[in-house]
Amino acid sequence: MSLHARRRRAAVQWPTLGWLTVVWVLLWGEVSVGNVLAGLLVALAVSVATPLPPIAAGGRVRPVACARLVGRFAVDVVVASFQVGVQAFRPRPPQSAVIGVRLRSSSDLYLTLTAELCSLVPGSVVVEAHRLTGTLYLHVLDVDGPEGIEAARRRVLEQEERVLRAFASDAQLAAAGLGAPRPSAPVTPEVHA
Repeated sequence: MSLHARRRRAAVQWPTLGWLTVVWVLLWGEVSVGNVLAGLLVALAVSVATPLPPIAAGGRVRPVACARLVGRFAVDVVVASFQVGVQAFRPRPPQSAVIGVRLRSSSDLYLTLTAELCSLVPGSVVVEAHRLTGTLYLHVLDVDGPEGIEAARRRVLEQEERVLRAFASDAQLAAAGLGAPRPSAPVTPEVHA
């Protein structure tokens, strides 16, 4: 690695250094010159010892699709929280399963976003993400036979589609087999006489 590449990497790390320093100060619970300096030193040591690889997103942010992603995620969290709460009072233990879901996109960024959103919804947790094949393995609660397993797989793929439609480029959407972004204009219904 050349000296210029190292300088470029160090320049990219400034937001990480700042964020780690803020976390350090919050953990200590007191803003002081000593805490800020110590946090900066710890952040620098962590960043040098374990540098993060660059992530090439190559996508674009679509505000309407982002709002759709966030809104649906909020609904999923509320509904799943209620369902898990009901499970706690059932006399029989819920049937659970570990399922594998092969995602459409090969991007590490979209795999990670999909995995995080799926894990944050109660009743499912990602137990492994295989980045070479783009497969997520999830432990899901309350699956009733093959239909329940397929429904859980479908929910993961729908979550991935919302992530891709919110952040992927047109080329990435086409590569994932999703075509162009959904039109934002309302569709007029057909009238049959």
